[in-house]
Amino acid sequence: MFKLPRFSRNALMTGIGVALIGGAVVAQSVPVEPIVWDKRSLDRLDRNVRKLERAIFQQNATGQPFIMQPDAEVVALQGRVGGVDRRLADVEATIQRLNGDVERLTLELDETRGANSALRARLGEAEARLGTIEARAREEAELNAPIVANSPTGTPNGDLATAIRALSTNPRRGERALEVVIVTWPDTEEARQANLRLGDRRLDADDPEGAVPYLAAALRGWPVAPWAPEATIRLAETLEALDQSTDACIALREFRTRYGTGAPEGLAPRAAAVRTSAGCR
Repeated sequence: MFKLPRFSRNALMTGIGVALIGGAVVAQSVPVEPIVWDKRSLDRLDRNVRKLERAIFQQNATGQPFIMQPDAEVVALQGRVGGVDRRLADVEATIQRLNGDVERLTLELDETRGANSALRARLGEAEARLGTIEARAREEAELNAPIVANSPTGTPNGDLATAIRALSTNPRRGERALEVVIVTWPDTEEARQANLRLGDRRLDADDPEGAVPYLAAALRGWPVAPWAPEATIRLAETLEALDQSTDACIALREFRTRYGTGAPEGLAPRAAAVRTSAGCR
């Protein structure tokens, strides 16, 4: 005769409890209050399990073994639970795949951001260079434009002082400002001094041919000014260096006639050297 194997009390209590709870979940169509498993409830469940255990053993003793068959609804519920488990596994796999895609997209986004930052930096550098080129182009256009009369200060002395200050910060603008002084105030002492400064700058730049017109313009009419004697000697030296001996001798003759008696002592030896080199009579 078939007998039900002896289970441990704890295992039997657990199995029957689960079956009872499962059957209760399936059988009821409306939610029930959750069971609070306190000590009193556990003791009552233990008594019920003992009664059921005695009934099973008594049934076994009569020769009619007790066969426990699973509830159909429980089996169906277990099938649905298995389906849910499979769906959860699919969802988990999908989430893992999505996480991988998100990580890949995040890396690509970081790379794109880095590339965009590099492009923005290069664009900023290009804009800066373009701004510099445009500024230089505007300055070149201004410096190469025709020189017309213009007085920033309204006085020849003020315009000359402004032009001299500009020479120290922007030589090309300063020289253009001197040209403007010459055009704006042609018959003034300031115009002579502007010509003299431009002539000296050409000499400093090793451009004697460019210096002669400015020096000659400064000395036009042979002005009586403290700077005139030394400027005349510079003009004669420059003409002699350009093999224009005749003009150099004329400049020396004017020097002797107009400035010789009151000229500084250091100019006489320079005048004699030019006279000898040019063969002046």
